[in-house]
Amino acid sequence: MTDNSVYSNPLITRYASRQMAENFSDDKRFKLWRRLWIALAESEMELGLNITPEQIAEMKKYADDINYDVAEKYEREVRHDVMAHVKAFGAQAKSAMPIIHLGATSCFVDCNSELIIMHDALKIIKAKLVNVMDKLKAFALKYKDMPALGFTHLQPAQLTTVGKRATLWLQDLMMDYDNLVNLEKSFKLRGVKGTTGTQASFMELFNGDGEKVKELERRVVRKMGYDNVYGVTGQTYPRKFDYNVLCVLSQIAQSAYKFSNDIRILQNMKEIEEPFEKSQIGSSAMAYKRNPMRSERMGSLARYVISLPMNSAITASTQWFERTLDDSANRRIVNAQAFLALDGILNIYLNVSENLVVYDKVIAKHIAAELPFMATENIMMECVKAGGNRQELHERIRVLSMEAGRNVKEKGLDNNLIDLIKADQMFAPVHDKLDDILDASKFIGRAPAQTEEFIANEIDPILMENADCLGLKGEVKV
Repeated sequence: MTDNSVYSNPLITRYASRQMAENFSDDKRFKLWRRLWIALAESEMELGLNITPEQIAEMKKYADDINYDVAEKYEREVRHDVMAHVKAFGAQAKSAMPIIHLGATSCFVDCNSELIIMHDALKIIKAKLVNVMDKLKAFALKYKDMPALGFTHLQPAQLTTVGKRATLWLQDLMMDYDNLVNLEKSFKLRGVKGTTGTQASFMELFNGDGEKVKELERRVVRKMGYDNVYGVTGQTYPRKFDYNVLCVLSQIAQSAYKFSNDIRILQNMKEIEEPFEKSQIGSSAMAYKRNPMRSERMGSLARYVISLPMNSAITASTQWFERTLDDSANRRIVNAQAFLALDGILNIYLNVSENLVVYDKVIAKHIAAELPFMATENIMMECVKAGGNRQELHERIRVLSMEAGRNVKEKGLDNNLIDLIKADQMFAPVHDKLDDILDASKFIGRAPAQTEEFIANEIDPILMENADCLGLKGEVKV
């Protein structure tokens, strides 16, 4: 039952998925600690230290049976979470108590487990990212031919298509995907390095045999499912890596923020809407409202994620020599919450991108209000082809455009430029061609072809590579 008398983290209760919340749970962390202790002891035994198979077997017996009450009791006494869990593990695996954590420093379990947790979190993010890309691909192809007003400076510019605009959102995510993949390729564990990173304690255990110490590290890392380790560390893995991770998360949040703002503007224009459920309330006061709640929430969470890399940058730059502990409390909050918040963003992005509602008649109406101005160059050229004077035509169409502009801005009337042109004999050579000249599909350039080519050449290979994780649905809790 929820304890409503204390603060509860909304990232858990409102936004992030159960999967991501479990990934950063104490249960996962402490089970990883025990797996690391088992891998260390087993590797030490294999390399000749006085550790028995029975001790290893007893450790494995209790690998997933965390006695939290005992660990909490010890931590209140010793004020050290790792040693509290060493003692709690030893209270269960009694024969192994003398060899648990042998030669290791706290960061052996802290750092390696944190890296594994972040790596698993990146896999969750990657899966949701490619699923959003898959939803946007379908949307882009469906609407690749539908003309729409393009905007620069948030002012009407040349036409684009609804689908072509979606490729801009897609391209942002593709860049984020590339950065995430590069981060995954550089992923390493801290390994088995000892208190200041020199492996001195393990050299002592193996009587100065450096090759055995190197083999110990290789074996432990392989048992945890990894191959690569940092060649050198202090007591911790480089805190700059946290900054690299948060930068990738921030970049994805930036892309989501851009998408959410575009949808909010389009919803204001009544061209495209995010999903709105049958019983959803847009406003407590104004019953008619259909607020873009999902997109607004995306932006709100994205703003938080975007702000976090600076925190990690400060942490990385203020580590003294081999390490200080002023990073610990900070990182417990920042790293986990960055992933939880971005997970919430992508949950919403999935939901919105697969349920967008397009109002084609409103889009066509907006085009009709602006296209006459955009078509004036084409109209003028057709008249020149028929023998007209370019300079005279230019001046006349300028005057008519100003009159139409005044009708729109000062009188609140519709754009009547085409009616003015139809009534002017100087433009008689194009009077019977105006419908053809004003065909919006002739103003979209290569937008449909660009959409198809971009998806085929750059998006489809990514989706094919990740085909096994496609099919996710977006969850909006509240």
